[in-house]
Amino acid sequence: MTTQERAVAAPFAALLIAVLSFSLLQTMPVPALPTLQQAFGASTTSVSWVLSAFLLTASVATGLLGRLGDMFGKRRVLIASLTVTALGTLLAALAPSLGVLIAARAVQGVGAATFPLAFGLAREQFPRERVPVAIGWISSTFGIGFGVGLVVPGLIVDALDWRWVFWLMLLVTVVGIAAVALFIRESPVTSPARVDWVGALLLSAGLVALLLAISNGRVWGWASPPVLGLFAAAVALLVVFGVVERRTAAPLVDIGLLRIPAVLTSNATALIIGLGMYGAFTLVPLLVQTPPSAGYGFGASVTGAGLFIIPMAVAMLVASPLAGRLGAAVGFKLPLVLACVIGGLGFLLFATAHDTPWTIYLANGVLGIGVGFAFASLANLVVSAVDPRQTGEATGINTIMRTIGGTFGAQIASTIVTANTIPGTRTPAESGYTTAFTLSTIAMGVAVLAALAGPGTLRRPAPAPLERVAG
Repeated sequence: MTTQERAVAAPFAALLIAVLSFSLLQTMPVPALPTLQQAFGASTTSVSWVLSAFLLTASVATGLLGRLGDMFGKRRVLIASLTVTALGTLLAALAPSLGVLIAARAVQGVGAATFPLAFGLAREQFPRERVPVAIGWISSTFGIGFGVGLVVPGLIVDALDWRWVFWLMLLVTVVGIAAVALFIRESPVTSPARVDWVGALLLSAGLVALLLAISNGRVWGWASPPVLGLFAAAVALLVVFGVVERRTAAPLVDIGLLRIPAVLTSNATALIIGLGMYGAFTLVPLLVQTPPSAGYGFGASVTGAGLFIIPMAVAMLVASPLAGRLGAAVGFKLPLVLACVIGGLGFLLFATAHDTPWTIYLANGVLGIGVGFAFASLANLVVSAVDPRQTGEATGINTIMRTIGGTFGAQIASTIVTANTIPGTRTPAESGYTTAFTLSTIAMGVAVLAALAGPGTLRRPAPAPLERVAG
């Protein structure tokens, strides 16, 4: 290993550990939800807030802290966000009630800033020729955390107690804090300014209203007054946010940034990919846990259902760095288009051949390739299109778009699947899964068109990062 490689290895490992800590936070509580419901004597709706509270604060923290990292130093903000996340995780491990656990999960959501901050630090810390692959590896860590987060908690809950799920997450987070503090240099490029608290409040309120409407639409009714009111409030708040940001000297979000063609099409594609892909993350475990007496499914346990996801996690681990290398050679438009095509093929397999375990493993592997290509390509397209002082802001918004699409996609998929049940039971009919997977296939086809609308050709060399002045 050369001196330069050793200088890169430690910071790179630190970023991977930091990102892993957050990716685990997203999924590790999912397999434990039935246990939590029983432990606290809660309803299904109440315990679902363990996920919803995390999602709401994560969506706000992604954009806000990404921007603060650009302003005051990404390393400083990353350590702060991970520290808050660790405190939330400690509170979750000690939670005496479901209400405290939900509050702790909301605090944990602050860790969502890890992704945009890590992308920005990779751009600043590593040699330019290594940045695309580094971003690919950081993106693939999402797949590792996703797979581990669905498999390990079942084993922990069976052998120990649900609280140990959070103790393990706390350990990984503390290691991440130490690694970043020891091996990451502070950002050499910042854009100091006053914090736009009005913009932060408007954006946070708009996103919370939007995600609350999406998350509760299936339970409350999509046409119910509360859901329609939340949608209307979200639109109004986000429109006002846009007007305020245009008139602010140091805005939280540079509206002009969103008009850059590569950023605009990447955000649109991220929204559609989230809409299509995240349905599989929620539906596949439900499908394989369905008892064979229903005419489909395999009666898998919680841990067994997690094992079906392993091919997706492994494929993402391989595909994301591969997409980074391919994009560095020919530009990231081609791997993004391939991501959408491959993801569509994975969903087509789910829709047409979900009657044997091996086809589920195969479809998950194919989908994992698509997800890995997508995450690496979207991050690199955004990073290469903006000024270094706006990397956190730009990648944060892209992550928010994917989150909004994913939340909507998961709710739509759940609504479709639960709309028809087998007579005399509460088990969803197989046709619901087929329809949901078919719609995801169509969504990935639309994502192909959005990706093709981006600037450049499919074999255009990777563009040099823009060095324009923010504002």
